[in-house]
Amino acid sequence: MGEEYRAKVFKSGNSLALRLPKALGLKEGAEMKVRAESGRFVVEPADAKRKITGEGWMGMLPGLKPLTREEREFEASPRPWDDPDWEGPSQK
Repeated sequence: MGEEYRAKVFKSGNSLALRLPKALGLKEGAEMKVRAESGRFVVEPADAKRKITGEGWMGMLPGLKPLTREEREFEASPRPWDDPDWEGPSQK
């Protein structure tokens, strides 16, 4: 078993917070998972941030496939304000 530290619970807004010693080597903003097990609390680093992709469910949808880079490109549609003769909305 590693070194033992004491930590203090304090109120932060409408929640309780646990101040952990800097000696534990955690970085500010690190995301942690907390769970209760048999009357004890287990604190461990959360999984790395996951990128959400459709890989898991895209194969389940018939006819759906990812677009190629060429298919994702599009031509800009004409806008009235791009016309040099356009005078803007009429004021009545």
